[in-house]
Amino acid sequence: MPKGQPFWSAGRHASRRPYLMARNRITAALRDWFAKRDFVEVETAVLQVSPGNETHLHAFATDLTGPDRNHHGLYLHTSPEFACKKLLAAGETRIVDFARVFRNRERGALHHPEFTLLEWYRANEPYEALMDDCAALLAETARAAGAKEFRFRNKTADPLTPPERLTVADAFARHAGVDLLATISKGRGDRAALGAQAIKAGVAVAKDDTWGDIFSRVLAERVDPQLGIGRATIMYEYPLPLAALARAKPGSDKVAERFELYACGIELANAFGELTDVAEQRARFETAMAEKERIYGERYPVDEDFLSALGHMPQTCGIALGFDRLVMLATGAQHIDQVLWTPVFEP
Repeated sequence: MPKGQPFWSAGRHASRRPYLMARNRITAALRDWFAKRDFVEVETAVLQVSPGNETHLHAFATDLTGPDRNHHGLYLHTSPEFACKKLLAAGETRIVDFARVFRNRERGALHHPEFTLLEWYRANEPYEALMDDCAALLAETARAAGAKEFRFRNKTADPLTPPERLTVADAFARHAGVDLLATISKGRGDRAALGAQAIKAGVAVAKDDTWGDIFSRVLAERVDPQLGIGRATIMYEYPLPLAALARAKPGSDKVAERFELYACGIELANAFGELTDVAEQRARFETAMAEKERIYGERYPVDEDFLSALGHMPQTCGIALGFDRLVMLATGAQHIDQVLWTPVFEP
């Protein structure tokens, strides 16, 4: 891709246009796939009281001025999740959103401050149904793009072969030699136990690292790069200390109904068997925001309207897929800017 030119220059646009046209074909194909399965496409509001309550996600803040000139702080959402779940509480059962979302402090080959999350939900269905969806959508994407393989840098994956299904514990054992479940008890992680194993695996551990910090470092350095090679990988049964908005696996105090989809060593999607326990969700939000304040000196408000709706939401499974990354893999693009029609200004 030509350097030093605005995206609208004829030369640079010509180099990006094949990727962009493939993006359009993939969008149309996936919209058709969802419509044929009785999903209702929704459009959620970007402006929200809370952008999401994850420790390491950073939002864009803005200000709403009413007709009375009173000011109200709002955020650009980092995910349509809260709004989608309110629609599920309202009675929708299968919904999909090609959502434009916003995340600050993120820019690189695979990250952009504004991007598209393909997010969908199935009410009263097991979260394993989302695993089947992922396999079908990878194949549908490949056909729309005319791609025989997904590729990124020197890694490839066959999108027509069903994904490998691997537990997080098995992935840590296979790729890092770490017995992850031995470091979890009653929903909590043993920081010292995981730290000792991480050091033995050659992963650096800082004195102020939490259990979650160590987990993330082992994941990023030893596990993630090995996933989705040759074919996609679904890594499931995430540790309960990192369940986020996922419910615990029935009968387990160690793992949750959460999985991630990988191809070519890249994380594509994050899925949950959704938590509906309001008190537990509030406690998780407070814990995450306390950690955010400790690390970054800020916290985001809890959306009380979302918690009220959560108590009315049926048992549901949901997933968020990085649509731009999917297009990259299907087209062979090496930078996310190549598959965005109008990339955000880069200082």
